[in-house]
Amino acid sequence: MARVETTSNRPYHLVIFGASGFTGQFVVEEVARTVSEGPKGTLKWAVAGRSKQKLEHVLEQAAGVLSKPELRSEVDIIVADVGEPDTLAAMCKQAVIVLNCVGPYRFYGEPVVKACVENGAHHIDISGEPQGGCIHDGTWQSAVYGFADSVKLRSLRRKFNHKPLPTVGSRLKRRGALFYSNEIQQYALPFMGSDPSVVKRTQRFLVEEHEATPTQYGAYAGVGGIGNIIKLMFAGMMFWFLVKFSFGRNLLIKMEGSSFQFAFYGEGYKEGQDPSQGKPDSKINTMVQGPECGYVATPITMVQAALTILNEPTALPKKGGVYTPGAAFAKTTLIDRLNKHGVKFSCI
Repeated sequence: MARVETTSNRPYHLVIFGASGFTGQFVVEEVARTVSEGPKGTLKWAVAGRSKQKLEHVLEQAAGVLSKPELRSEVDIIVADVGEPDTLAAMCKQAVIVLNCVGPYRFYGEPVVKACVENGAHHIDISGEPQGGCIHDGTWQSAVYGFADSVKLRSLRRKFNHKPLPTVGSRLKRRGALFYSNEIQQYALPFMGSDPSVVKRTQRFLVEEHEATPTQYGAYAGVGGIGNIIKLMFAGMMFWFLVKFSFGRNLLIKMEGSSFQFAFYGEGYKEGQDPSQGKPDSKINTMVQGPECGYVATPITMVQAALTILNEPTALPKKGGVYTPGAAFAKTTLIDRLNKHGVKFSCI
């Protein structure tokens, strides 16, 4: 793994790339709130993007929101552009970790990752991050092109020629396109985000690298009763309309009072029980919940992931590579850190 210490040539623990963008501005505020959680209680950081003027405005705004006037003078600005590889290289050479907030990632992500790899910086992004009700241009474009390119994605995955993960115990039953869930007592739909793919990749890493027992996984979204299904269809059309106009986007981002929750219902086998000899005999239910996921919880999780890398390098995978959060942080205290910052994990 790349080093996590700053040097005279690599002066910044964190560089927020795309700091003046929709998500980036909230990441700036979250980093400013957590500087005392950096290595030895300090954190040296900078903001980066195409426009120095816009970056100055973001720091001015954060200074006002957080009552931290020192942000105007203590946080450095780096001008870098996805379309100019030399500027990306110069930025990455100065950073231990680049927090990449420039999306959609399918269009703008690869040059940044390439620059990080070539210049020895860690890279964290929020690619595939579900944004809840807070939809903005990057997320919307990502969703549109994600669905459009789903066939290409399946073709790309086949090229890896991965063997199927072994199935332990009873095979998880696939649910229909719309079904009534006894677990949550409401109708549900298959979740259309990237979560199942991320979980499967995590499982493959844990099986191949740590000889862990794989877990079967399905993701669904509860939509309530029949009336709610009709409302959901109407809401979807309204979102499609609103994100086309600035007034609509401004309306959508005023949803700070909203929150999210994920419920996990697991079945398995007690220690010593042979999975091949019967149905699962144990259950575990877990809830993950937190504040509005688009621009409150997302910056929290992104920044805490970065702080975990800086503070717990020995608990990370030993080799460089592209890792899911579950693979990268399996042996760290990231969950404890998130609990302290309002993203709560609990048994139910």
